[in-house]
Amino acid sequence: MSAGDLYSLDVDEPTALTPMLSDGFEDWSKQVASTGFCSRPVRLFGQARTFDRRSGQHLSTFDSRNLPDSVLYVRCGNRRASRCPSCSHEYQGDMWHLLSAGVSGGDKGVPESVSTHPLVFLTLTAPSFGTVHSSTRPGAQPRPCTVNAAPGLCEHGRPRRCTEHHDADDSRVGQALCPDCYDYEGQAIWQWHCPELWRRFTIRLRRLVAAHLGMSEKASRDLLRVQFAKVGEYQKRGAIHLHALVRLDGAPSDDDPYPSPAVDVPASWLAERCLEAARDIEIDAAPVDAYDSARVLRFGRQVDARPVQRHSEDDGDVSPEMVSAYLAKYATKAAGDVAVDGTPNRHLKQLRETCLELCGRALLHEGFSSPYALLGKWADALGFRGHFASKSRRFSTTLGTLRDARRKYHRDREQLETHEDPSSADEPLDVAEHIVVLNEFRFVGQGWLTPGDAELARSAADAAREWKDARRTARQPHEKGKNHGQALLHR
Repeated sequence: MSAGDLYSLDVDEPTALTPMLSDGFEDWSKQVASTGFCSRPVRLFGQARTFDRRSGQHLSTFDSRNLPDSVLYVRCGNRRASRCPSCSHEYQGDMWHLLSAGVSGGDKGVPESVSTHPLVFLTLTAPSFGTVHSSTRPGAQPRPCTVNAAPGLCEHGRPRRCTEHHDADDSRVGQALCPDCYDYEGQAIWQWHCPELWRRFTIRLRRLVAAHLGMSEKASRDLLRVQFAKVGEYQKRGAIHLHALVRLDGAPSDDDPYPSPAVDVPASWLAERCLEAARDIEIDAAPVDAYDSARVLRFGRQVDARPVQRHSEDDGDVSPEMVSAYLAKYATKAAGDVAVDGTPNRHLKQLRETCLELCGRALLHEGFSSPYALLGKWADALGFRGHFASKSRRFSTTLGTLRDARRKYHRDREQLETHEDPSSADEPLDVAEHIVVLNEFRFVGQGWLTPGDAELARSAADAAREWKDARRTARQPHEKGKNHGQALLHR
């Protein structure tokens, strides 16, 4: 989508007409396009000076004062769709490429042979902290909300079960049937320790793999290695659960960083080890203060591990494109995204307040060592302090590599546009290794300067995403698998 396409956007005239009629609109629209139509770009003021590394010659100076708003706009890069749909859309695409390379190979420096390695799609959930309203799964037979709960009233005089049928968009889904019975403290503490549960899970899995092969963990590393990519997702009740791709490789070398396992084991065998490791691990969580008691934390009973099959007719198996798209989609979600738009979520509000309360209790008791003194910092994340997307070192490529490749592509394209006849240029186009850029910028704010600018950027972002989606679906039939995975991102 070009900057000139901004002229044809359907935007609200009272808010957008003034900037569109200004003399500098064409230059401003190019800046908007350069940020990827970001919703809340970072505003920088200053200059960048370019030098030739070999001769020390000063080549050029870029000054933000020469731009329409006298500031340089840089995209915010926020992964959350609720904060910036444009940057989130790009992050989602990068995650899909990263995950797809790890399960299918043949791209991004990962050989196609990794598609033959044992691969498992794993889901680890949180335990129950109380009864909440639930919805019927899409396509499933409608059922009562909490049909398996005990009948009667709780000690606070509220029903223990709900017999209604809830749709997925019902605002009651995820809300506690009795807030007084719900263990908000237990959930906040579990969220706080969830990253440690995952770390212990990976350690236990490697040890179980070695034990079932009849050798020590050190010896097993010469035959195979456990690689993974993990994404965290919030359930409607505000509890985090983890989706992961777990793969077995051989011992890597400089010549072959993604070798096949030296031991021939099926993906179903790896799935059994994952389930066993999830059941084994536990953490003794420290008490909040001197009046609290310790807790034993585990993953929930709803643990699922399914083999990922490249070609399978079994409905119980999942395809590489499906899991790549599924994980990439949820990598952009935040705690607030589990609530229905425009509906106050009392359950999530109580969880945030509980995190702040536990932090206050940990700080008030002097002389008592509590690990929850920083819990309030993560209140907006409902106590979860881990990475929402992470991977082992050799699962596939990195986000940094993908972004560097994108920057190089745009830089090379700009150089080509600068030279009408590139073959006649005295210097080769790719001279980045001989260039030094000294940046002297300072932060002056975030977001567009006027509501009209923000509305134009939002409309342009919507149009750009629609254009990309339409272009993706029109690709050649031989890319059908990748199209299917990418299409799942937007469901």
